[in-house]
Amino acid sequence: MTELAGARLLLRPFRPTDEAAVHRYASDPEVTRYTDWGPNTPEETAEFVRSVVDPLPSIHPFAVVVRAEDELIGAAEVRVLADRGELGYTLARPWWGRGYATEATTLLVDHAFGTLGLHRIDATCDPDNLASARVLTKAGFRPVGRLPDHLLVRGRWRDSLLFRLEP
Repeated sequence: MTELAGARLLLRPFRPTDEAAVHRYASDPEVTRYTDWGPNTPEETAEFVRSVVDPLPSIHPFAVVVRAEDELIGAAEVRVLADRGELGYTLARPWWGRGYATEATTLLVDHAFGTLGLHRIDATCDPDNLASARVLTKAGFRPVGRLPDHLLVRGRWRDSLLFRLEP
């Protein structure tokens, strides 16, 4: 699998040895506040790492690593659905607000359009997750609508905002 290098980040394939670093953010209730997964148990994190070490061909998961510290701080992925993709990312809380999510998203977008040849990329976020909506907007995505009752999250249906990017 490919590595994607940015100014400050390296997006690289996951390794089995990443489990402890992944669990640090995946078990954080604040990090998983707007996700449809987590906070993870150690077993759930182990299963996630197993799944991304050997992903399905349509899933392109990356460990997000700060190059200067060689520290894994999150995950980012593109899922390919025919000629379009769905993009997602998660970062550990100490790294929020520094532009890393935008950099990771931009690297994924370049990979999705350039290497994977996708026609468009969609991303969703919780309507209350203003930081994620800002990341998507800064990365060039435009809001295209609201998906009512899009995800069942911890026992309740949640709307999502839909963002789209076309080359």
